[in-house]
Amino acid sequence: MPRVIHFEIHADDPERAAKFYTDAFGWKIEKWEGPVEYWLVMTGEEGQPGIDGGIRRRANQGATWNSIDVRSVDEFVQKIVASGGKLVSPKTAIPGVGYMAYCADTEGNVFGIMETDTSAR
Repeated sequence: MPRVIHFEIHADDPERAAKFYTDAFGWKIEKWEGPVEYWLVMTGEEGQPGIDGGIRRRANQGATWNSIDVRSVDEFVQKIVASGGKLVSPKTAIPGVGYMAYCADTEGNVFGIMETDTSAR
C-alpha cells in the first residue's frame, strides 16, 4: 500500500519556521546546499519510526495539515506557545484513541498534535 514518506511545510520565513519546529519539537533542521532554497527536516533518530520532510518558501497561500505524535498534548501546547505558535483548537478526547489538539506554527500553518491513550473518554 502506498504510504507517506516525506512531508513539506510551506513558510513565509523558512528560517523562522525551522527555529519554531526545532524549539517546539526538538527536530534537527538543516539548510540544503542544493540549487533551491530548502531546509531538510529530521524528526527522529536512526531506527525510530516516522517520516522526515522539508521546509520551503511559500509559493501561494494554502493550508498545510500534518499531525505530530506527542507524549502529552498539554506539555506540547505549552512548548508550542512558548516557541511562538498558537493553540487553534483545544485538547479533545477521541474515545479509545487518545487526545488531539490543533495548533498553528509561526507561519500560520495549522497542524495537529496527538497523544495516544486508549483510556480517553
